[in-house]
Amino acid sequence: MPTRTFATRPCWVEIDTQAVEGNFRQLAQIASPHAELLAIVKADAYGHALALCAPSVVRAGAQWLGVTSVEEGALARTVCPSVRILAIAGVFPGQATAVLEHHLTPVVWDESHFVELENAARTVKAAPQSIPVHLELDTGMSRQGVSVANLPGILAHFNTASALRLEGIMTHLYAADEADGRITHEQLTQLDSALALIQSAGHTAQWLNVGNSAALLGGQAPAIGAIAARFGMKALMRPGLALYGLRPQVEGVDAIGKSLPTPPLQPVLSWKTRVVSLRTLKPGDSVGYNATFVASEPMRVALIAVGYADGLTRSLGNRFSLLVHGRRAPLIGRISMDQAVIDVTDIPDVQSGDEVVLIGNQGSERITAFDHAVATGTIPWEIFTRINARVPRVAV
Repeated sequence: MPTRTFATRPCWVEIDTQAVEGNFRQLAQIASPHAELLAIVKADAYGHALALCAPSVVRAGAQWLGVTSVEEGALARTVCPSVRILAIAGVFPGQATAVLEHHLTPVVWDESHFVELENAARTVKAAPQSIPVHLELDTGMSRQGVSVANLPGILAHFNTASALRLEGIMTHLYAADEADGRITHEQLTQLDSALALIQSAGHTAQWLNVGNSAALLGGQAPAIGAIAARFGMKALMRPGLALYGLRPQVEGVDAIGKSLPTPPLQPVLSWKTRVVSLRTLKPGDSVGYNATFVASEPMRVALIAVGYADGLTRSLGNRFSLLVHGRRAPLIGRISMDQAVIDVTDIPDVQSGDEVVLIGNQGSERITAFDHAVATGTIPWEIFTRINARVPRVAV
């Protein structure tokens, strides 16, 4: 019996895959000749759909993809069979076999990672130095990474008899979006010292894996490239947010782009829904749970097919606007799990089925993930990744 198909609820995300490709090429030009790029597609490509975005950056020339977990890496391998895939969050118990099966490159920093990988390597009789790994250094974030004090013990795992090969050394510049650059300078100084220690212990690596979107757009590629060259390595930088068309905002003075060319990055994601129905309110009528909005005059309001279960933050009720017919339509009342209401009193001719934009352009108006983030006291990364998987991603 053939499978039946159904029209879907009118709440969807459009992904401009050509914009992803163009953004990667722009960022690669900024990095060149100092560094190559690893495209971050973790967390389902920041909510943009790994299955759509990973092949796009590969078409644009990416040789490396970055994911959080082994399971994300396995999914990425199904759509990108030949690219290198870095699993950034380490190897959890029972995952090393999948690392080998899907030809992933794990980030390591803890004794447990080595035990897990070495046990799996023995099981498959892996040849010495046949499994590449990237060693993460903690240069001040106190999150992932081995400290300089614990480096000797970790480095002992890399020997001629081990199946593991030290292919890359990695750290994370956790304050590259701060205008004064003080913390980043301190981190790079610590990194330089750690690399000297690793070299003096007789170890070398091919890649120096450092720097996010803020570091790249903030002009850190030459400094990172210089450190890599000093130790006979190649620099690899890891843009994430910029791939999807947003520039990280610098805290304090916005130094990014004032002394450097601003790349013409293109937004990749648009989030849309449609008007479901309309009604007229009279003075005194309330809208939504707990009557947080009460009409003070006659109004025309529209029900839309999106709610907080889709990722529209509940606190935006009565304090944010969406786009209809290229004009701002305020959200009124509390946002429900699956629905919300907008005020279209001053927007003529709104009808059922009309498109409503939550993120993206309509006419001359635009709503960005930064707008949502400012209104809810968070960051655009969270806005993107909060869009629920039940909202279809469609390539356009």
